[in-house]
Amino acid sequence: MAEEKRAEESRSIETTCVQGGWQPKNGEPRTPPIVQSTTFKYTSSEQMSRLFDLSESGYFYTRLSNPTNDIVAKKICELEGGTAALLTSSGQAANFFALFNICSAGDHIVASNAIYGGTYNLINVTMRRMGIDCTFVHPDCTPEELEAAFRPNTKAVFGESIANPSLMVLDFDKFAAAAHRHGVPLIVDNTFPTPVNCRPFEYGVDIVTHSTTKYMDGHGSCVGGAIVDSGNFDWMAHADTFPGLTTPDDSYHGVTYAKEFGNGGAFITKCVAQLMRDFGSIPSPFNAWILGQNLEDLALRMKRHCENGYKVAKFLDDDPRISWVNHPGLETDKYYELAKKYMPNGTCGVIAFGVPGGREKVSALLDHLKLVSIATHVADSRSCILYPAGTTHRQLTEEQLKEAGVGIDLVRLSCGLESADDIIADLKQAMDAVL
Repeated sequence: MAEEKRAEESRSIETTCVQGGWQPKNGEPRTPPIVQSTTFKYTSSEQMSRLFDLSESGYFYTRLSNPTNDIVAKKICELEGGTAALLTSSGQAANFFALFNICSAGDHIVASNAIYGGTYNLINVTMRRMGIDCTFVHPDCTPEELEAAFRPNTKAVFGESIANPSLMVLDFDKFAAAAHRHGVPLIVDNTFPTPVNCRPFEYGVDIVTHSTTKYMDGHGSCVGGAIVDSGNFDWMAHADTFPGLTTPDDSYHGVTYAKEFGNGGAFITKCVAQLMRDFGSIPSPFNAWILGQNLEDLALRMKRHCENGYKVAKFLDDDPRISWVNHPGLETDKYYELAKKYMPNGTCGVIAFGVPGGREKVSALLDHLKLVSIATHVADSRSCILYPAGTTHRQLTEEQLKEAGVGIDLVRLSCGLESADDIIADLKQAMDAVL
């Protein structure tokens, strides 16, 4: 087993995309099967009892886990270099589960303010209603400013590897060091670069989340999310801070997750046994299977997305009618050096740029596009565009928009897999008509 593990770790990311998560035995299907079933039959009541006690692995109800879902979760776990993972019904559910798994009423979170608007609202509004407070910090804050955000009841630090939609890059070293000084994990949403271009666990991140709806699925087919644990955070070393993991769970037969499953399995097991049990935010096996199929060409697609993103960003950056351009792959970008440090093989195909003239000009530009679609989506095989201040971040105040790097002139463009020349031609004809 140790030799097999070393062989898997030495594989390229391209090979893991194709063959990770499923190694069929003799006579088994080459393609992972779809187990489209709610329940599983057993002939022994005693065995079923062991399953419910978590003393034996297996399946009894798809609301908690399912073989197809676990195959795909294992592939994503291998891609990230983690020890355990699970799929959720959406990226929003993944972020909520990752935080709520270790936070409860009276606790506190430190979070980057440059995050997706829905996640900001989740933390700033919904979780506050649950009694969980948060201090937001700018990704570029000084170590001293970051240090000042912590409280004695802080339980986690959260950020995005590449922020949606501002394209700011999180300094993993800075945020991980601060989190670990205070004995709490760093949780990072790695949706935009994907594990093909960014491996946060190699830079001190403890838990990674994904909206698999984006590049991982990549075809606008299935909403989904994932949580991956690095296995590196020592829960028992901070037992008083995380009693949910380090003391008996009365709602699950008194199991102590950190003792029973160790650092490599405690977090995800608790997530399944408690949160998936109670909230049921699991994807259908069919959706998970589609995600698994689309993951096979993720490495190929990310290369093309990055190439297109760079070419289109260069075009926009060279056009004086555009106020500014953010894309961490551009040599002139503020986050270029940080991106090269953490994402040496590329970033993503998403671009943020400024359109002068206010909301009317932005709307007119978008309305004139023919190839690029206006859509509440990003990181897709088809190019799409959105005005965040009027849609995904509409619930934020102007001050909050400014803090998150989302100005009222910001347009988010996601470059798909089409010809970069065609994307540029479409942008040019719209700009010629409006700007």
